[in-house]
Amino acid sequence: MPHPPLKAVTLTHVRYQRGDRFGHFLAWVSLVPVFISLGGFVSHFIFRRELQGMCFALGLLISQFINEVIKKSVQQARPETCALLEMCDSHGWPSSHSQYMFFFAVYFTLLSYKGIVLLTGKYRWIASFAWWLLAVLTMYSRVYLGYHTVAQVFAGATLGIILGAVWFWVVNSVLFRYFPVIEESEFGRWFYIKDTSHIHNVLEFEYEKARAARKDMNCKSD
Repeated sequence: MPHPPLKAVTLTHVRYQRGDRFGHFLAWVSLVPVFISLGGFVSHFIFRRELQGMCFALGLLISQFINEVIKKSVQQARPETCALLEMCDSHGWPSSHSQYMFFFAVYFTLLSYKGIVLLTGKYRWIASFAWWLLAVLTMYSRVYLGYHTVAQVFAGATLGIILGAVWFWVVNSVLFRYFPVIEESEFGRWFYIKDTSHIHNVLEFEYEKARAARKDMNCKSD
């Protein structure tokens, strides 16, 4: 009895031509959205539990849901190289990787503009530039590796920019007023959910608080 055909988890299964070092590099770049989701936001919730970060992650999830709805509605095929990549059973417009990365880049840049990110001064703009560079590389990698056409990645990038900007406005103009309520709710107190976007320099604030607590503990032990 023949075995049924196997299907890979496309989110983490990226192919490139053997011996192509640049393709190998771009394959890793193509996995950046996975690293952000699993490494970045999961660790952020475990160690920081910031409402701004949670809303950021929620926006990316909504963006990806919209991407899937559009793909299933439009049903535009991937390029002919999809046969080699075993991806012809999925749709290509718009590119979800491009949409994810450009949503992330525009949202992070707007957070930097408002001074909400942990980095300060020129470092926040260096980090913003790095995310835009990664977004462009991710978009290029999807075409180079044969997963998408140029039109598909540009559609994903455009949609990501629009959704990222709109969601940032929703969070910081509408949802922001409910942050204190969430902080003081039973859920917020149980999971230590907090909002520090009103603090100019969070790293300095936490550093000084930690030092003060250490000094106070040492004084009580003497």
